Formats: sequence, structure tokens, C-alpha cells
Amino acid sequence: MIDDTELLNQIGRGDPDACRTLLERHGHYLFGVAHALVGNAADAEDLVQETLVGVLGSRFRGESSVRTWLVRILTNQAGMLRRKPWRRAGHAGLDETPSPAGPATSAGGADARLDLATMLAALSLEHRQVLVLRELEGLSYEEIAEALHLPRGTVESRLFRAREDLRKKFKGYL
Repeated sequence: MIDDTELLNQIGRGDPDACRTLLERHGHYLFGVAHALVGNAADAEDLVQETLVGVLGSRFRGESSVRTWLVRILTNQAGMLRRKPWRRAGHAGLDETPSPAGPATSAGGADARLDLATMLAALSLEHRQVLVLRELEGLSYEEIAEALHLPRGTVESRLFRAREDLRKKFKGYL
């Protein structure tokens, strides 16, 4: 089995099978991160596609794991998606901040996923990124810092503020 670094080398040489293999290995994970960041499947798919395009235009230097590098590209793409003019004009997704939801009426998994999506959408992109990467994806502070090009202290403070923001916005929830 070819490791991820060799796959990236093959992609750099124009091998479409290597790109397909990289997507098979990491696509589901990247989609999950993207969906947690943007809150809807269509934008998440766009982010994953833009991430793969970003792979073609980037060079992996081996300073982190390939997965962390891919998440860095994805979060950069999410930031660029957020700044697109048509988004500022009112398109749903990253810029939309819904009003806090009340307690769930059902204990079902679908309700919990909707509640989580609503809660994440209420956060700024910066807070959502660190919270998703830490709490949902289980990345270490160092991996988050590497993925977002931030000092560890900034990651820790953003995570603290994100949690505080959630506590304030959803006070009394459950």
C-alpha cells in the first residue's frame, strides 16, 4: 500500500489514480470537517473539491501529517468561501447566524445533529474551526495550530472563547 506522501508525489506528476486514492482515503473525513464548518452538504462538497484543487497547486513539505495538511488547505478554502461576494449578499451557509434553538423535542440522533449544526452555525468561523477540529475531529492543540497556521496559545484562547460563546448563546439548553 502506497503511503500518503508518495500519493502526493504521484499526484504532482499528474497521476489521476493517485488523486482518486487520496480522495478515497481522506474524502469522507474532509467532508465531515467541511460539513461541520459550513453546515450544509452542498458547500461541504464544494470545499472538499476546492481542497483537492488546492492540493494540485501546493507542495507538501512533510512538516505535519498529510491529513493535517489537507485540513489546513480545507480551512483556508473555507475562509475564502466565506469572503466570496455572493455569500455576503445573503446566501445561506457560513455567514448565516441562526437564532439559538430551544431544547430538543426528541432524543433522536437527527435532532441532535440539527441542534449541533445550529449551535456551530451560531459561532464565528474562527471559533467554529477550532471547536470542530478539537471536539469533533479530536485533533491535538498542536495539530490544530499547524492546520490553522496559529500559535498554540491562540488555539487555546479561541477554543475557550468558542465554548464560552456557546454557553452564553445556549444557556438553559438541555
